[in-house]
Amino acid sequence: MREFAEERDWNQFHLPRNLLLALVGEVGELSEIFQWKGEVKPGCPSFKEEERVHLGEELSDVLLYLIRLADRCNIDLASAVIRKMKMNAEKYPAKQARGRSDKYTAYNSKVTENKPPEEKDASDKSLNRTSQNERTRKPKSTYSFLKNGSPFIVAAAAVLLYAIIFAAVEVP
Repeated sequence: MREFAEERDWNQFHLPRNLLLALVGEVGELSEIFQWKGEVKPGCPSFKEEERVHLGEELSDVLLYLIRLADRCNIDLASAVIRKMKMNAEKYPAKQARGRSDKYTAYNSKVTENKPPEEKDASDKSLNRTSQNERTRKPKSTYSFLKNGSPFIVAAAAVLLYAIIFAAVEVP
């Protein structure tokens, strides 16, 4: 990406604010694809082929601006994604967060330490509620969170993958 922009003398335009605003614009274009469609099932089975192609183009635009913004801000995006995923794994322990969409404070006892005792006790009790099925479930692998299909996790994994690919691939 850096070489692509340098060959065109675009660094003068690729300031962090400009890149961020372009990224937001592309997210808007991506949102338009889903506007008025109601709930879209994973895999977008109701999309026509041309809609899928358009979706891929807009996702690529978002990703490219994100990667370029990270580059111009001197952020190692691959390392940042890995660090963030580790933080999220701590904030949302799989045993406690599985199937739930509560804020991270509902899962992490470290975060509840500063609450008044009555709130802390209530949150601690909710953390200990597990079904028989959850207690007998096999432990998951370290990277099984990628299989859950969470949009954030999938997006973060995609950003990491594309960052690695774009770092290794020469753009014509």
